[in-house]
Amino acid sequence: MDIVAITELLRKAVWAMIKAGSFPMMAALIVGLVVSIIQAVTQIQEQTLAFIPKILAVFVTLVFLFPYMFTVISELTHELFDMMLRLP
Repeated sequence: MDIVAITELLRKAVWAMIKAGSFPMMAALIVGLVVSIIQAVTQIQEQTLAFIPKILAVFVTLVFLFPYMFTVISELTHELFDMMLRLP
């Protein structure tokens, strides 16, 4: 396996990680921003208030997008195994 193939595999792995992990991260970011704005408007300065909505948002996102995330990871795995079979 040459350096070009390894670089391509690493590029695909990073891209799969970005595609699979971006939606739960964005859900946590948006919910955290909304909760922070609500805290600023109401002047509630409780540090732990944002954790429960963020956890629920990430959980709901994972439940609904698990088939997509599984497809992304399994495609990368199939491609990795195909590369391993093509080794001399």
